[in-house]
Amino acid sequence: MDFMTRYFSYDEPVFRPPAEAYSAIVQVTLGCSWNACAFCEMYRAKRFRVRSLDAIRHDVQILAWHRPDARKVFLADGNAMVLSANQLIQVLHEIERQFGRIQRVSSYALPRDILSKSEGELKALRKAGLKLLYVGIETGDDALLRYINKGETRQSTIDGLLKAHAAGIDTSVMIINGLGGKLYSEQHALHSAAVINQTAPRFLSTLTLGLPFGADVYQKRFEGSYVPLAPLELWDELALFLQPIQVPGTIFRSDHASNSLILKGTLCRDKEKLLADIAAAKRFVRSGS
Repeated sequence: MDFMTRYFSYDEPVFRPPAEAYSAIVQVTLGCSWNACAFCEMYRAKRFRVRSLDAIRHDVQILAWHRPDARKVFLADGNAMVLSANQLIQVLHEIERQFGRIQRVSSYALPRDILSKSEGELKALRKAGLKLLYVGIETGDDALLRYINKGETRQSTIDGLLKAHAAGIDTSVMIINGLGGKLYSEQHALHSAAVINQTAPRFLSTLTLGLPFGADVYQKRFEGSYVPLAPLELWDELALFLQPIQVPGTIFRSDHASNSLILKGTLCRDKEKLLADIAAAKRFVRSGS
């Protein structure tokens, strides 16, 4: 048994964004404080709780010993931003003390947890090292937000993202392709694009809807109106989403394991190429090649 195994262990399962693959992961909370989205099962096996500062400090010290070369730290689990600014600042200061070369600390966040903090508190968090928040907004459509039980509105999403940006904290926004099925596909794509245009996040990604609880459970949320999109229809929705976006410099990725088509580029510089790649993929599939 090595030192790490003897003195350190994670409360499984642990999730992190793809971009945090080489980050040191510190579990500040366990589970998700909301944990009620219709499409998500990530933390259903966990009871949400905030870990003690002593336990967090212990983990930071062990991780810093094990990963002295770490450049990034990710605060797990579902939304560490539910903690007060004072609690988070203590964690961030401990990370700064223990790690010698940290360039960025990041976390998942819900818009309402951003909005619960004052502008001054958010700026203090940024100064203490919190530079990036991953926000799964899922959609910019209010009807879909209600159906999926997100606990947010289009306006709370916009307000939360803009408040983070005003404090100097970057955001990485996630949209779910296929979230509303055929009936809501157009409004999902266009209303989501409108939110992106209003907020201009630093990073934007899309993933494809999964149904961990089964289609019947998801169907009930939509009162029987959900009809899943076929693979080519998912690409049509993705193209409809990208077409109206007019934000310069947002880095776009559609490379999640759930996606059948990998896309990477910078908006709006590469938008036409991204749309052309979608069209080419559709032609390829239709040709039967």
